[in-house]
Amino acid sequence: MKPTTAIFALIGLLVLATGCQSTLTGESYSRAEARKVARVQYGMIENLRPVVIEGTKTPIGAGAGAAVGGIAGSSVGGGKGAAVASVLGAVAGGVAGAAVEEQATKRQGVEITIRLDNNQIIAVVQEVSPAVSFQAGDRVRVITVNGTTRVAQ
Repeated sequence: MKPTTAIFALIGLLVLATGCQSTLTGESYSRAEARKVARVQYGMIENLRPVVIEGTKTPIGAGAGAAVGGIAGSSVGGGKGAAVASVLGAVAGGVAGAAVEEQATKRQGVEITIRLDNNQIIAVVQEVSPAVSFQAGDRVRVITVNGTTRVAQ
């Protein structure tokens, strides 16, 4: 397999892997959260702080990278040289695949500090949503279902 083909194959596998990722916005619910009773509290936003939500670190990126790297490495040289290049290609591809997956799934988030009506102060981190714009002083709902909390207007 040509190195260029190997790179495109790795990118394709990572696109498939990241396409299955759910969002972490306040508008996104998992199937397990649907039709469940949620606890709702009200409060006022005291502070907003931009944060970065780490990307996923699943075996998919590393595995895809290792496979592509191993195939690409096997086309180098012949005999024992090809076997060594195959192993080195698999290791390098695995490291590169994991890094590409983590970078591709990283998200911009916001830490929202809220003073609830009972005077308790909490902070919730969620992905930035183009559909919702929060500001300090906004009155919001804090919704908790199955241990997952989100902030909504």
